[in-house]
Amino acid sequence: MRTLTKINILAMSIALGGCITRGENKNTENNLNTFPVLRLSFTDTLLHRNYVADIEAVRNVEIRARVNGFLNKIYVDEGQHVTQGQLLFSLNDEEYRAELARARAALSSAIAEAKAAQLEVDRIQLLVSKKVIAASELEVAKAKLAAANARIEEARSAESNAATRLSYTSIRAPFDGYIDRIPSKAGSLISEGALLTSVSDIKEVYAYFNVSETEYLQHSRSHDADKHPEVQLVLADGSPYPYPGKVETIESEFEETTGSIAFRARFPNPKALLKHGASGKVQLSNELDSTILLPQKAVFEMQDKNYVFILDKSNQVKMKNFTPGPRLENCYIVQAGLNDGDRVVYEGVRNLRDGMQINPAPITLDSIKGL
Repeated sequence: MRTLTKINILAMSIALGGCITRGENKNTENNLNTFPVLRLSFTDTLLHRNYVADIEAVRNVEIRARVNGFLNKIYVDEGQHVTQGQLLFSLNDEEYRAELARARAALSSAIAEAKAAQLEVDRIQLLVSKKVIAASELEVAKAKLAAANARIEEARSAESNAATRLSYTSIRAPFDGYIDRIPSKAGSLISEGALLTSVSDIKEVYAYFNVSETEYLQHSRSHDADKHPEVQLVLADGSPYPYPGKVETIESEFEETTGSIAFRARFPNPKALLKHGASGKVQLSNELDSTILLPQKAVFEMQDKNYVFILDKSNQVKMKNFTPGPRLENCYIVQAGLNDGDRVVYEGVRNLRDGMQINPAPITLDSIKGL
């Protein structure tokens, strides 16, 4: 009896152990076959695209010498803010002051000659009226007066030109802005046309960026021609610029070599953070209606084609090729190949094979972190 009892206990232990093992295997199998599944649906979304932009001052002017001379004095420093009319440089002006003095003396002489000629005309006219001399003498005197008046105009023009050239020895700021590099130093011999510096008005700046023809058409369909959207600027260090800008104009022609067209956006620059010649990225947004968003994590590639696993009614997975459109941060916009209502395996696609049956765990786009 004791031997029989031991045999029965052993048999029950083996049977019980077998049940526990089969239960553990079944649970493990269920865990392996459970995958998160996303049901695709149409949605309205905002598509952001970044474009490399060249930043330029609204006004950037080179300051060049308009006369020859030695650089007498520099009144500003590089990077300094200046106001319109402020004196920036002065050239040696002795030569031009002497030139102006000569021009003024010549004008005085011409005026005196004209007065003498006028007196002569008056005298001859009196004699002609008394028939003392012939009328032809009066015509000669009037001609001399006209010549004297012409010399006055010529002398006045020379005086004005000399005064203008003298004024060019004092170089002033054409508008409010910031001074760029000053290549010449005081005492340098400056020739006419030599670059002295540049002045940039950066209260506002332009950002120029190129857009492909396809993206240009999408932008044009999304926005009225006379209502350009606000855009954002990303600085060279990746940080967002705090002030939004606005697309002001689009060029009239596509560039033949690249097939792109240039946009120009204007950004306020109250703190003078942006400088002429800086770079950044303009973020242009387009509203897309009735699009299907597909998480990038659900996609895998084979032979340069994009695939996902979709589920049929019996929860069997099947590979399906699709055509991706524009890409968001963590999603593709589906261009073709997938439909509203398709169920797509979101995660674990490397563990799946065509025809495998799984246990779907439904998820939504909102529940996926980072989307």
